[in-house]
Amino acid sequence: MIRPARIFLVPLVLGLCGEVAVAAQPAKPATKKTVTKRPANKPPGGIKRELFAGRVVMLGDALKRRGVKSTDEFSNQVVLETPVGELIPIVPDWRGRAFYQDKRLRNRPVELVGYRRHGIPYLQVLMVFTIDRADKRQKKTVRQYFDYWCDICSIPMYEIKRCECCQGPIRMRFQPRDLPSYIRTDAKPKAKPAASPNRDASP
Repeated sequence: MIRPARIFLVPLVLGLCGEVAVAAQPAKPATKKTVTKRPANKPPGGIKRELFAGRVVMLGDALKRRGVKSTDEFSNQVVLETPVGELIPIVPDWRGRAFYQDKRLRNRPVELVGYRRHGIPYLQVLMVFTIDRADKRQKKTVRQYFDYWCDICSIPMYEIKRCECCQGPIRMRFQPRDLPSYIRTDAKPKAKPAASPNRDASP
């Protein structure tokens, strides 16, 4: 005959055993969320990367040479002045900001790999190449990839600031390098459109 006290003890013991068994199981490692980062030199899908050549200049100076008066609101804006005379404004983002910060990058021949979104005239720069003379006595030029470099940490950066690792100084770095394989160089630049004659100069 089973005593009533034992009837109540059996479920209690079984319950305690179950809790001990659960507690003894190893904890499952927390799953980490995988964050897919877009490569710095790759634009969003559907946007074509192109090559833009010319010189980066201050917009106010470029307009002044064309007889266009402007006020101080344009004093800090930089543009790429192409060989055919087009002025392309540059977005001051992670790559294009260097042209706003560093005057050493302006008024010199450059080739910029970048893209423009539909309906937006601004150029978003992905890669910066400078075109420099290999020899002052010759006309031969050399294409060099540009970035900023920390000699202590050996990491590249793309704007003027302290090193992201050691907080030390950085320097300009130029490396001879070819254009990326996805850039076509056989396309000729479009000719500058002829200005229409101004028959009536009156307002």
